[in-house]
Amino acid sequence: MLFSEFMHDALYGADGFYSTGRGQPGRRGDFITSPEVGPLFGMVIGRALDEWWREMGEPDPFTVYEVGAGTGALGRSVARANLACAGALHYAMVEIGPYAPPEAVTALPDGVLTGVILCNELLDNLPIDLAFDGRLLAAHEPWPLVGLYPVQSAATAFVSAAVANLARGRVVAIDYCGTAFAHRPWEQWLRTYRAHAPGGHPTADPGRQDITCEVDISQLPIPSVNRSQGQFLDAYGINELVAEGRAIWHERAHLGDLAAMKARSRITEAEALCDPGGLGAFRVLEWVVD
Repeated sequence: MLFSEFMHDALYGADGFYSTGRGQPGRRGDFITSPEVGPLFGMVIGRALDEWWREMGEPDPFTVYEVGAGTGALGRSVARANLACAGALHYAMVEIGPYAPPEAVTALPDGVLTGVILCNELLDNLPIDLAFDGRLLAAHEPWPLVGLYPVQSAATAFVSAAVANLARGRVVAIDYCGTAFAHRPWEQWLRTYRAHAPGGHPTADPGRQDITCEVDISQLPIPSVNRSQGQFLDAYGINELVAEGRAIWHERAHLGDLAAMKARSRITEAEALCDPGGLGAFRVLEWVVD
């Protein structure tokens, strides 16, 4: 069995980590993604959606497909944001896990699409193969510590198909990426997690731990835009939102009410989202179709 087959079954098979609902984002789950840090990430995504909507000529409806929506944290934050495109926005969540919001669907619609296809930390969970000296390795054969590299056919196929199915709009993928895979120990770029802690060997306990691999951008179609998450958030106004929150905090700190606490949390959320040693180093890849 190739590793891609093992990884697919371990994550998405009948007893898979995601298909059974064992693997969930959030503080009570197995890992934290940017939307679970707080609502600020969704507010900035909302600003980006507004700008992309205007660039498209303010279409109505304006459809956003979030693939790998998880529990819907990002969609809820976007829905609560004060968006210019709110009246036209149709936000569709795509998720296969049993924890998906009730309105979510399990696949993108067939046919040609117009709008935005958005995925946050999806590509790193798509099955990969492992190669050494030009040969694909079986999942359970010995792996050399150095010289191994990922073959990310599923991620390439997903992005290629998404771009090909867009009549107009953009595909946006946010994920952690890597380089020089064969020159690094595979344990640095192929990892497992459970309950917010590192898991065991990727082939151990199938269905009981997350398996994730850094994304090799060189294997994907060349993006129109490639920047860090920190740069992306800065471009779409995170500093303005933090300044607004800081002003509300200074005005209402003596009250200690919910508005004051929410405003104060923007500062710590921004620090986490833009941290160059953490989430801020993620790449935001965009493929624009005019």
